[in-house]
Amino acid sequence: MNNARLTAIRELVLTRWRTFYREPGTMFWTFGLPVVLSIALGMAFRNEEPEPLPAAVQEGPRAEHVREMLAKSKDIEAKVLSPEAAHQALRTGKVHVVVIPSDNGDGKVTYRFDPTRPDSRLARTLVDDALQRGEGRPDVVPTTTQHVTEPGSRYIDFLIPGLVGMGLMSSGLWGIGFALAEMRTRKLLKRLIATPMHKSDFMLSFLLVRAALLSIELPPLLVFSYFAFKVGINGSIVTLTLIALLGALVFAGMGLLFASRSENPQIVSGLINVATFPMYLCSGVFFSTARFPDWTQPFIKLLPLTALIDGLRAVMIDGAGILQLTSPILVLAVWGSVCFAGALKLFKWH
Repeated sequence: MNNARLTAIRELVLTRWRTFYREPGTMFWTFGLPVVLSIALGMAFRNEEPEPLPAAVQEGPRAEHVREMLAKSKDIEAKVLSPEAAHQALRTGKVHVVVIPSDNGDGKVTYRFDPTRPDSRLARTLVDDALQRGEGRPDVVPTTTQHVTEPGSRYIDFLIPGLVGMGLMSSGLWGIGFALAEMRTRKLLKRLIATPMHKSDFMLSFLLVRAALLSIELPPLLVFSYFAFKVGINGSIVTLTLIALLGALVFAGMGLLFASRSENPQIVSGLINVATFPMYLCSGVFFSTARFPDWTQPFIKLLPLTALIDGLRAVMIDGAGILQLTSPILVLAVWGSVCFAGALKLFKWH
């Protein structure tokens, strides 16, 4: 590569950089949104004593006796309701289980709950345990309880790497794909045809700016997470940066691919939404990918956001080294190579 091309790339990078920080909206979506999400979700899932699970006791001769036994448990908040009110409360999620005492004098109770709701299954177990104990059932196995609250095992420790990955995906796709489509709409790309610039140099400038932005995009969220929620990094900061850089370049390449022939931002917006929606749901940003059926796991593991988040979590939570990240690195490398090669092949100036 000669000096003229290097100079051209440098000027293109400077142009892209100035365009970025002059857009207030882009600054917010890049820096503000991940911090706002971490504050909101961190407050929602902060460590504190769990709330008692609401349960209803259906009206009847033994209802008050059952409620008094449940009141002795700190894990259950029970109240007596009419059959109609209890059904309505269960249907709308205001209670997780309805206890129906038998009127026949045999001491039997019936539990009504939705077995597909985890809170309902838990409430049924706690209610049954409280009632059995209340009627004098002895504990045949002595047990003790140990609460796990140290950093690394909390939901916020799981959430922050997901938010980092989601932020890298959003800024890569929207920041580059949308911006490139706007340049085409405003006829700015058409003017560049008259210059001796290579399209590979033009597209490389987007990737270089994306890599440079990572140095000011990643630290604020990590620093905020550490001071606000004590979320640390158990692995190497260098390894974490390399994984984040690879992920940022993959989504930047994907943004270039989506905008390589799109004639207006609306088309790019549609393509980005189609690509990102499955990853928002399936890649483990807010909950584990293990919740999906086993037959879907190979496909989920091949999604670029899944690979990025898995790599970030492995470094931040498990302290994984670079050799332990072979699988996510390989997935990201393949996605990045395919997207950038496709963008080079399909790109047009007008």
